[in-house]
Amino acid sequence: MSKLSENERARIEKAFANKDWPEIASSNSWSIFKIMAEFVEGFDKLAKIGPCVSIFGSARTNPAHKHYHLAEQIAQLLSDAGWGIITGGGPGIMEAGNKGAKQGRSASVGLNINLPFETNNNPYQDDDKRLFFDYFFVRKMMFLKYSQGIVVMPGGFGTLDELFEALTLVQTDMRAKFPIILVDKSFWSPLLDWIQNTLITQEEYVSQRDMLLFSVVDTADEAVNVLLDFYQTYQMKPNF
Repeated sequence: MSKLSENERARIEKAFANKDWPEIASSNSWSIFKIMAEFVEGFDKLAKIGPCVSIFGSARTNPAHKHYHLAEQIAQLLSDAGWGIITGGGPGIMEAGNKGAKQGRSASVGLNINLPFETNNNPYQDDDKRLFFDYFFVRKMMFLKYSQGIVVMPGGFGTLDELFEALTLVQTDMRAKFPIILVDKSFWSPLLDWIQNTLITQEEYVSQRDMLLFSVVDTADEAVNVLLDFYQTYQMKPNF
């Protein structure tokens, strides 16, 4: 583990500092109201947008990268098929998703949050569907509560966090099964091999049937078809 910076050390010391009860009560009370406000605004705006798909992936993806173009293509195809697109509102794959949605016919939603390497919100979000969050857990709930499917492009820790939360909610029956689509087989294969060989076969921490909770594809058409095939028996109003 690398040495702590002065800022990191100060944050740790602040967390362990002694506080009296009035200070604790006051701080927690204000946090509760801020959290409630984010939930209320999110519920109010997102409940009206109709069927949507969330697109997850790295904020660091360059616009010239094949994954950026693939995410943009998937988003446009879904948007033209009547699905709104929800992203984290930042650069990289999120920008590609909102850009593709803008080129289509449906809603382009951004759930923005301020991060050190994600300071610029992309310009392809609908003005009335651009939300801002201070709390990660509120933002993550909005992604999953208002999505009828998720498309997971290659990404880092944040992308993996969002993927495994969705899988856990479906696995534990905390939400109904919905399409979870991993894009780029070559990228995801090492992780899936580890799940199969270590978590399932060697340690038996995961059931074999859990590998059916998601699909793995390579092309935009394949990704869109997984979603459309899943919902072909439902009458869903297009999001435009």
